[in-house]
Amino acid sequence: MRHFVHNTLAVLDREWQRLIHQPLYFVLMVVLPVVSFAFFALLFSQGVARNIPIAVCDQDGTTLSRKIVQMIDDTPTALVAYEVPDMAEGERLVRSGTVAAVVLIPDRFEKQLLSNGQTHVEAYVSGTNITVNGLLSKDIQTAVTTFSAGVQIQLLTKQGLSESQAMAQLMPVRFNRHVLFNPYVNYGYYLSPSFMPMMLLIFTIMTTIFAIGTELKYATAREWIDTAGGSIVAALSGKMLPIFTVMYLVAMTMFLIIFKVVGTPLNGSLWVLLLATALFIAAYQAIGIFFIAVLSNLRLSLSIGGGYSVLAFTYSGLTFPLMAMWPEMQAFSRIFPFTYYTDIFVDQMLRGAPVVYSLPDLGWMLLFLVLPLLSLGRLRRICTDEKFWRRL
Repeated sequence: MRHFVHNTLAVLDREWQRLIHQPLYFVLMVVLPVVSFAFFALLFSQGVARNIPIAVCDQDGTTLSRKIVQMIDDTPTALVAYEVPDMAEGERLVRSGTVAAVVLIPDRFEKQLLSNGQTHVEAYVSGTNITVNGLLSKDIQTAVTTFSAGVQIQLLTKQGLSESQAMAQLMPVRFNRHVLFNPYVNYGYYLSPSFMPMMLLIFTIMTTIFAIGTELKYATAREWIDTAGGSIVAALSGKMLPIFTVMYLVAMTMFLIIFKVVGTPLNGSLWVLLLATALFIAAYQAIGIFFIAVLSNLRLSLSIGGGYSVLAFTYSGLTFPLMAMWPEMQAFSRIFPFTYYTDIFVDQMLRGAPVVYSLPDLGWMLLFLVLPLLSLGRLRRICTDEKFWRRL
């Protein structure tokens, strides 16, 4: 045990010198992650999409038609940026991407309403962006529904009903919606704690692969192993500890930005998040070690590691829910520690779930630490056999 500690400290001293004298490490582990965190904090600073430009084609031009246009403009999402003379001009604006929707108010709109007839308002919303489509459709529909209800209440009160009686007749069944955990439907609360850990994992796995791969590329692998007294375990421990330490401190910066700058609430256990973050970083270090040991090629390992990292977000269930995926895709999502980490993040940050619900996810992340053990023999071979050195 004493020899192992001594060998690990020897490698640790060697690695700190490498980190200090190679600026690329500082860029990969500190500069780029922090810059990406700041970028996403700024990107989602508003929290919710606001003032999306739309066009209105008001063919009636009356008091009531202008009133409904004003109500649509007053919604949080829609901004009436253009009033077009006809739908051909509205279509041109949508096709050019200038506006995201066109609202059509037909001729005789006010006359039909005042004569207790039926009329309509049409909204043509671009479906190229699902989020924008959903937000605009909801707010425009809410504005039109509210306007319609106000007109009906006025007509009923003129017939002698009280306002409460008119409301009861107009809406005998009321629907109350309660949004749990993220009542403001703030995208910053949901996406910032998703994209920032994504950047953390990318730079963790890239730095890990780079740290070992450069030993092969520059034929210093045997020196690395010799510094550890021939112990591959001590060599790995001494090389990974500095990277883990720096990335964990960077993760603390990430937490500071998420909770203090973005303002994301923390309804659960901070200690669970801290433990999960340690396992998250260690898991992606383990995956990086596995890739470089199996492939024994720096460039190829970086390419495979980058592709694997990007796939993690796709299969995390953040944009398309896991429960709606095919069973095969749900199973595939389990090969990414990011899937379990985001589950813990949402549970502890927004839901305030009991700690017991996060234990299975912690256990699954812990299993990824077995990967370096499976590749120790292969790693020792490529570090001591010259035919694996100086590859691109």
